[in-house]
Amino acid sequence: MREMAWSAAARTFNMPAIDVGALRRRGPLAVGIGCASVATTSLWRSSSSSLRSKPLACLSISTDASIKQAVQTDKAPAALGPYSQAIKANNLVFVSGVLGLIPETGKFISDNVEDQTEQVLKNMGEILKASGASYSSVVKTTIMLADLKDFKKVNEIYAKYFHAPAPARSTYQVAALPLDARIEIECIAAL
Repeated sequence: MREMAWSAAARTFNMPAIDVGALRRRGPLAVGIGCASVATTSLWRSSSSSLRSKPLACLSISTDASIKQAVQTDKAPAALGPYSQAIKANNLVFVSGVLGLIPETGKFISDNVEDQTEQVLKNMGEILKASGASYSSVVKTTIMLADLKDFKKVNEIYAKYFHAPAPARSTYQVAALPLDARIEIECIAAL
């Protein structure tokens, strides 16, 4: 894991790879580059197994455009503006807010929240699939509702797609949603 963190930092900053494992065996090491750092100390060699198994490492997430990849599929509605259906970066997938639109027509499946929720989650599933992820790899969702009274109805449908351990989640009632949708859901998934 330590070597992977250093390797990722080295790639981010276009630096040559260093065998951190070999350096760690020779003595303490502390390296800092910008906001990425990898540190090793004699704590790794201490008798405390909790310290030995959890080295100190910190690595920032890069915003380098070369590691950011747009995800696009015709099996989900196209973005309604200047944004991507999803972005893959740093072993994560960030799925934009998804509406209950039928991909082929661009129209809502119906006006009721149950049908829209089902369609939102189907569309989200297609975007996740196109990115190499799935419902089971989702770590966080954000649900935006036109009416918070629909919370229970949405939960019943949502539970069919996200099994234990369910992702972390936030749910909000908002003043309005695009195209007067009843629900919009966005998510973050691990790759």
